[in-house]
Amino acid sequence: MLAIYACDPAQSRGRLTFEAESAHRTAFQRDRDRIIHSSAFRRLKHKTQVFVEHEGDYFRTRLTHSIEVGQVARTISGVLGLNSELTEAVALAHDLGHTPFGHTGEDALDACMRPFGGFDHNAQAIKIVTLLERHYADFNGLNLTWETLEGLAKHNGPVLGKVPLALADFNSQYDLELGSFASAEAQVAAISDDVAYNNHDLDDGLRAGLFNEEQIRELPIIGACYDRVDALYPDLDFIRRRHEALRRVFGVMVEDVIAESRRLLAEANPQSVADIRGNGRQLIRFSEPLFEDLKVIRAFFFKHMYRHWKVRRMRRKAAIIVTEMFDIFFNDPGMLPDDWQRWATSGDETKRALVIADYIAGMTDRFALDEHKKLVDPMALG
Repeated sequence: MLAIYACDPAQSRGRLTFEAESAHRTAFQRDRDRIIHSSAFRRLKHKTQVFVEHEGDYFRTRLTHSIEVGQVARTISGVLGLNSELTEAVALAHDLGHTPFGHTGEDALDACMRPFGGFDHNAQAIKIVTLLERHYADFNGLNLTWETLEGLAKHNGPVLGKVPLALADFNSQYDLELGSFASAEAQVAAISDDVAYNNHDLDDGLRAGLFNEEQIRELPIIGACYDRVDALYPDLDFIRRRHEALRRVFGVMVEDVIAESRRLLAEANPQSVADIRGNGRQLIRFSEPLFEDLKVIRAFFFKHMYRHWKVRRMRRKAAIIVTEMFDIFFNDPGMLPDDWQRWATSGDETKRALVIADYIAGMTDRFALDEHKKLVDPMALG
């Protein structure tokens, strides 16, 4: 049974291009399935979170991260009586707009694009699912429902102030009501992203040797989880011990979101999806005590992981690769592949920059490394 404030696919605001409804799948199921089958979703396999794609087979990629976010989101959504299909669609698509090399690549591309409106990965995700995916006969993009598009645009909250160019362009065609909050389903997707990356950064950082278990046992939440595992399984080998402890950390975060969101929803007493959007604050969130604990954990990550000398070296290389490719293509668009070259030379400098940003943002880590090498290494073929 869905809550009264859940999104009902039968009441969807529809798609920009009309399509007859499926006899076997709801509108939100079709959105989710189109996202899974998209080229952009497959490319996430070779886009990284913190580590570059070639650094190890066991580190998270954008694809494995998105799948983990989708799993957490389905769980929370189901418990809260929300539409799990819409929640999963937003969760699986939330990282489609990311560049190669994680946030480093995005920062570098944003700097290159600053004279032309900047670069934002959420806006890029909207551009991908509304324009850049070109497989269907009747429309560009995936022709997703209004509710899924709203979730992609606003899952982190209302879009206030200067709206990124790609998002503003689409919003002028199909108003996503950027000044309001998104549905509860989209809010679940956003908090599930936080749950997933906090957990997998612990696992990846330990696996990479950037910090050790004795260090993280001093942190809130984590130390207590290790203590519970040691009490239950005093002779457990270190691999199982780590897994048991980290899955409990995962559980603490999920249970906290569920409990706090139930409290906030009961307090707000929304009677419709419109009440969720107009409430004035996120209703799906961590409790304040746990949020404070997570800030301590994130500060630890910044010190011992994100600013570790090994990570900093790779981040510097990644920024150079993105910046050099952008400069080369901008100054000589004839270096682009044929289709991209045609699009890049069909307008003014802003159009050229936008096309180049689309090309670079769509690259995987591996492709970006190879493309850069072909551009700057005299011995490279291609």
